[in-house]
Amino acid sequence: LFGNLFSYAGAQVPGEYLFFSMYFMMTGVHGIHILAGMGVIGYLIWRTHKGDYSGEYYTPIDLTGLYWHLVDLIWIYLFPLLYLVS
Repeated sequence: LFGNLFSYAGAQVPGEYLFFSMYFMMTGVHGIHILAGMGVIGYLIWRTHKGDYSGEYYTPIDLTGLYWHLVDLIWIYLFPLLYLVS
């Protein structure tokens, strides 16, 4: 809530500040990697439309897929760590 409707009594649980610092840092870093992956996928779509890839040469597409799924796999571990355990 904004303005005069917002109130916060302070940390009620030991380690609360550390948890929220880690939470925002880890989700922010994950978001940056998602945006980078989306940019690379967009670039690959553009190059594919130009006809730069074929059945003989598709390594950048393959590596981008591996990167995207690695970011997804890391999020699968971050989600329970940040949301379910706490």
